[in-house]
Amino acid sequence: MEAGYWHHKWQTGDVKFHQADFNPLMVKYFPILSLSVANCVFVPLCGRTRDIAWLLEQGYRVVGAELNETAVQGLFDDLGLTPTVTQDGALIRYATVALVVFVGDIFELGAAAVGPVHAVFDRAALVALPEEMRQRYAAHVIEITRSAPQFVLTYTYDQATMAGPPFSITSDMVTGYYARDFTVQHLDTVAVGALKGKVPATETAWVMIGQSA
Repeated sequence: MEAGYWHHKWQTGDVKFHQADFNPLMVKYFPILSLSVANCVFVPLCGRTRDIAWLLEQGYRVVGAELNETAVQGLFDDLGLTPTVTQDGALIRYATVALVVFVGDIFELGAAAVGPVHAVFDRAALVALPEEMRQRYAAHVIEITRSAPQFVLTYTYDQATMAGPPFSITSDMVTGYYARDFTVQHLDTVAVGALKGKVPATETAWVMIGQSA
């Protein structure tokens, strides 16, 4: 999607994709990655997600990337954190001890800025991007996180009945984006009712582990 689309969503408060509580599949299955306290989790296109609060509660450090600055300011406000704000190349860096979020185009974010990453949590990034951007996005995140394991959530529904985002991502698509670099494991699929109040959908949790791991 064009950047203006997402800026308009946040400016008008049209953020139905923003969840008010922790994602149940994350809470149930993220521990399968066996991370240690103080390990770093990268959250692409993080928005204002409550899931970051859960990750911080587990003792992890979090690095996020988000296009819209209003969403990032809201995230820190929700967490009761006062960040240090600096310019980092083409991006703006909001930072506390345990949480750093880069504001701007994720494709401008490099591995050096992100630092060592132990896992990626993708709840709302892959599903937010149109098909023509997903392969580039997946390859970029693999590159800047140095092939860190990924926990990815996707939706599946009849795309003909509703235009994304979030977009419907099939298992074949997931394999196409990640199987070259990772062993792709399906963890669970659950019904989520009417997505955006319009179409029955399921949500699927995947874990991607590097083939050399």
